[in-house]
Amino acid sequence: MSAAPEPRANPRLLDQEAAERRLLEAERSGRLPHAWLIVGPRGIGKATLAFRFARHLLAGGLRDEGPGLFGDAPAEPSLALSPDHRIFHQVAAAGHPDLVTIAREADPKTGRVKRDISVDSVRKATDFLRLTSAEGGRRIVIVDSADEMNANAANALLKVLEEPPQAALLLLVSHSPGGLLPTIRSRCRQLALRPLPSGTVEGLLADFRPELDPADRHSLAVLSEGSIGRAETLAELGGLLLYRELLGYLEALPRLDVGRLHEFGERLARDSSGEAFRTVGELLERWLARLLRAGAGGELPPEVVPGEAEVIARLLQRGSLEAWLRLWEKLSRLFSRTESANLDRKQAILTAFLALQARAA
Repeated sequence: MSAAPEPRANPRLLDQEAAERRLLEAERSGRLPHAWLIVGPRGIGKATLAFRFARHLLAGGLRDEGPGLFGDAPAEPSLALSPDHRIFHQVAAAGHPDLVTIAREADPKTGRVKRDISVDSVRKATDFLRLTSAEGGRRIVIVDSADEMNANAANALLKVLEEPPQAALLLLVSHSPGGLLPTIRSRCRQLALRPLPSGTVEGLLADFRPELDPADRHSLAVLSEGSIGRAETLAELGGLLLYRELLGYLEALPRLDVGRLHEFGERLARDSSGEAFRTVGELLERWLARLLRAGAGGELPPEVVPGEAEVIARLLQRGSLEAWLRLWEKLSRLFSRTESANLDRKQAILTAFLALQARAA
């Protein structure tokens, strides 16, 4: 098994050519914006693109190569940089003097990664931007992700966005740009990345998870909805088995095996990391979102596992789309509140399925 490389060390970016072209066109224009907000679902290559663009600029950016040896047209400009290049190695090792990354840090006392990005991390990075470039080019800061900044950190970043130092570039990665300060969004050029095609996700899973059964790779690709990051996480956490177990409960609605459900809730509650509970909550929310899209569009989604489309079609007949939407919103709040307030996970699972049972009755 070979896990996907970290974004700073990843030389591959698939099916995001349109986003790369926009960055190259902005650079070629000579008026490159000082801040970019790179948006899209988790795990589709946003941070990988940010580091790819940073490497490209730190290595000198676009060059006019002129015609080829036999008068043919020069190669199409690209952000790609060879993994053997000095700059690639420096960035991969977090050792380039003109690049700083802002991300959640580990608490020195507990060793656990903090819940958010602190104001101190942002201030250190903004002070760095005001220094002279070590290699005569740009000073670059990548924020991964901007959604994780606390309020003080966001305000500190806003100050440098309002008055950017000369030759400074900020690349902000965001999974949920609607949650950012409007003033931050307005001071960045937005660049949206698309979810990856299902075939691309399957191909990457074959590279990173060759031990997976091809049918499971296909199911994970459908379930991840275009995110290789999400597909890998689900594979790591046994997400496909959990999804099949959830579908068993959903298929039986409005009947509910309460005893079995109690056992399921207890199993999730015993997981001290909380990963299993978070995964189940995410999978259930995603399943309801698939049901809502099917109801709104009149077309059943591709099946993750056989029989799923029939379950969705049957349950759509047991309530209006508005009623299912209200239930989705209720369960989203339930799982979010349980996680943030450290409430009883087993009780949250029971509450969620009793609500589903009532909706399907």
